[in-house]
Amino acid sequence: MAKIIGGITTSHIPAIGNAMASKLENDPYWKRFFDGYEPVKKWLDEVQPDMAIIVYNDHGLNFFLNQVPTFAMGCSDEYQNADEGWGIPIMPSFKGDAPFSWHVAESLINQGVDMCTCQEMKVDHGFTVPMGLFWRHLPEWPVKTMPFAVNTVQHPLTSARRCFQVGQALRKAVESYPEDMKVVIIGTGGLSHQLQGERSGLIDVAYDIQCMEAVINNPEWLCAQSNSEIMEKAGTEGIEVIMWLVMRGALSEEVDVLHKHYHAPISNTGAGVLLLADKG
Repeated sequence: MAKIIGGITTSHIPAIGNAMASKLENDPYWKRFFDGYEPVKKWLDEVQPDMAIIVYNDHGLNFFLNQVPTFAMGCSDEYQNADEGWGIPIMPSFKGDAPFSWHVAESLINQGVDMCTCQEMKVDHGFTVPMGLFWRHLPEWPVKTMPFAVNTVQHPLTSARRCFQVGQALRKAVESYPEDMKVVIIGTGGLSHQLQGERSGLIDVAYDIQCMEAVINNPEWLCAQSNSEIMEKAGTEGIEVIMWLVMRGALSEEVDVLHKHYHAPISNTGAGVLLLADKG
């Protein structure tokens, strides 16, 4: 039986991808940020998961503003990387697992989650930056992957609570897969940042820390907030934090906090890393 062994959170801003490509990990501006990922990389090397479900938002690569599904997932054996305009070098393709993905999709739909299923899906920096942060030190990608895209761009958006509920359904879907498989779920995006308008560059450190603590111990605190309330505190792009709740909903009620790290600013973004071991 497939089993979720843990959940991870990370920012996915494209500046990180360019920093990795330029090997700036020890640059004074970047060092503390990248140091925050070393315990997660070590844990992943130790537990060796078979599957990584990456929860991210597509940035116009697959879905433009004229057609954006609320939830979309890849159902392929391979996912090609494509640069959507940030100048990040193209990474090797990522392995998928179509039978696993189709099982998850059918289970989610049977639980009332209306998924968009994609037999062909390119992946952008929202997906590739987390993969690079956790596994770029290895000669090839050690895990199969399943892209899970959430619309956080084109309004109306789904809610924090709905993301948590989808995560709960995702756990049931994964655990009903009959083959042995160790799964990690990576919630990406956030934390507070705004890219435009008079609040461009907004970072609310106190709110970011509250969000991280809530994701660990009190998801209801974040689930109870409307999108407008979240964006008022975290900025328009800070709404990406709702994708962390897909990850958290897929874990057991109680988790072990193996690592927690926060850094700001990094490219005008508050960046948080959590490593949560599932206790279910």
